[in-house]
Amino acid sequence: MATPQLEFESDVATRIYRCVERRGSAAREEVRDEVRVEETAGAKPPRSGTESATRLSVAEFNDHLDELLEAGALTERDGRLYVSPDADAETHETDEFEYAIRPADEDDREAVAELIRDVAAEGAIVVDERVADAIERDGALVRLNERESRMFFVAELRREDTEEGENAGNDDSKGEDGEREHAGNGVAEDEIIGWVHLQGFELPARSHTAELTVGVAPEYREAGVGGTLLERGMSWADDGDYLKVYQSLPATNEDALELLDEYGWEREATRADHYRVEGDLVDEVQMAKRLDRDE
Repeated sequence: MATPQLEFESDVATRIYRCVERRGSAAREEVRDEVRVEETAGAKPPRSGTESATRLSVAEFNDHLDELLEAGALTERDGRLYVSPDADAETHETDEFEYAIRPADEDDREAVAELIRDVAAEGAIVVDERVADAIERDGALVRLNERESRMFFVAELRREDTEEGENAGNDDSKGEDGEREHAGNGVAEDEIIGWVHLQGFELPARSHTAELTVGVAPEYREAGVGGTLLERGMSWADDGDYLKVYQSLPATNEDALELLDEYGWEREATRADHYRVEGDLVDEVQMAKRLDRDE
């Protein structure tokens, strides 16, 4: 499935990746302090769960880290390391605004959780409250390891300079191919206006499936952002050899159900009175899309 195999050149490189993946982001020195090696040459390796006392030299650590950076497993920005999903950013335009669809990283955790809770509060996507809980209590927003696959893509609104002409030519909020960079003085920060989330499962009986949720801030709906996010999430699941994506929605969320219908999702089941939304009992509609069938 879409979880990486973690087949790196060395055990140290594997441990560096796991440290960054578990934390969400980390400085080089934080990782170097955690990933230690045997102090005595020829000694038996430490048992699982134990840690030897010697740090790698800076040069040795950097050699292993460079392997991961060159392979694309990790990326570094502003002095911090992040897991680097094998996915590109894409820029899109509507009549009213420009936005990018890009892989999320740890810096997005607070904004993503807040947006999810805002949408969930509408009673539109009830299960997203569980997703928000998970990413707030877990150590990382994105999880890509041998046992778990949790991926987010975000729609990020691209803003123009806050003051006309100020810092002209210095807007570094967007690089080539829509890749995110940090904004300079006089440039408004880009805003996350939507997300798509996919959760893979460790259990062998369910390893071919991924749960998908998608949402857009109310003021940016009806502009195609939700459909673009949905397509990006399904493409990522397809690339990861998932056979089926699914989600459950309240029957009152007619807009979302219509969107999924448009993209070929099927209604697999309905559970009566499964949710309570604004005091009323509401049916749950279980939707799914097979990715291994020709259109």
